Amino acid sequence: MINLRHALRRAILQTHTVRRAPQLKACVSTGPQREEKTFYEFRTYCIHPHLNSAFLKLTHDKIHLRTAHSELLGYWSVEYGGLNQVFHIWKYDSYAQRAAVRAALAQDPNWIDQYISKAMPMLSSQDNEITYLVPWSTLKKPPKEGGVYELASFQMKPGGPALWGEAFHGAVGARSSPGYAYPVGVFHSEFGPLNKVHILWWYESADHRAAVRHKSHNDPRVVAAVRQSVTYLDSQSTKLLLPCSYSPLK
Repeated sequence: MINLRHALRRAILQTHTVRRAPQLKACVSTGPQREEKTFYEFRTYCIHPHLNSAFLKLTHDKIHLRTAHSELLGYWSVEYGGLNQVFHIWKYDSYAQRAAVRAALAQDPNWIDQYISKAMPMLSSQDNEITYLVPWSTLKKPPKEGGVYELASFQMKPGGPALWGEAFHGAVGARSSPGYAYPVGVFHSEFGPLNKVHILWWYESADHRAAVRHKSHNDPRVVAAVRQSVTYLDSQSTKLLLPCSYSPLK
C-alpha cells in the first residue's frame, strides 16, 4: 500500500512538473571587421544655382587652406544625379584627429575670413556621412587620369554584412572584372543612414560607362550575381562625378 502511494505521488509530480524550454542563444554578427581605425567622411554640398560657378572658383583658389589641416581624397562636381552639388571625401585616422582638425579650423583666421565667410552663403544645404572601407576592399587609384567617377549608393536591408555581405561582394566582383568598371573603393556607412554601401567606380568617360552597363546587362555571370545581391536591397541611387582640378583623385 505504501509503495502504491509513493508511486502515485511520483506520477502526480511528474505530471505537474514544468519542463523548461531550451534557452536560445543569440549570436549577432556583422561579419568581418577591419582592425584599422581609418575612416572616410563623405560630404555633399548643395549650392545655390546662380552661385555654382562662384563657389567652384572660390574653392579652387582657397582649398589649400583646408588641405593644410587634413587629407583630401577627392573633390568632384556632380554632373548627373544631382544638380549644383559638390561631393568630397576626407580621410581621418581617428575621431580624435577629426575633432582636433575641426577645432583648428575654427581658430584659423585665414580659413574663416578667406573661405568660410564667403562660401557658406553660397550653400543651400550640407550633408555628411562617416564610412569605412569594407574588409575586402582596398583604396585604389584609377589606371590613368582624365576619366569620370560614379558614386553608386545602395540601401541594404537591416542585418549588416553578415546578412548581405557575401552576395554584395559577389556582385561587385562580377562588375569589376577586366573589361568592366574600375572600383576605387567600397565603403560601408557608420554614421548617417545605416546599412548603406557606396561604390566609387572609375570610367574613362560617360560613354564608356554606358557601354559597360550595356555589356553587363547581357552577361549571364553578372546578371546572376546582381540578382542574388538585390534580394537584400531596399533602394539604390547613383551620381556621375567630374573631378575638380584640385582633386587628388582625377
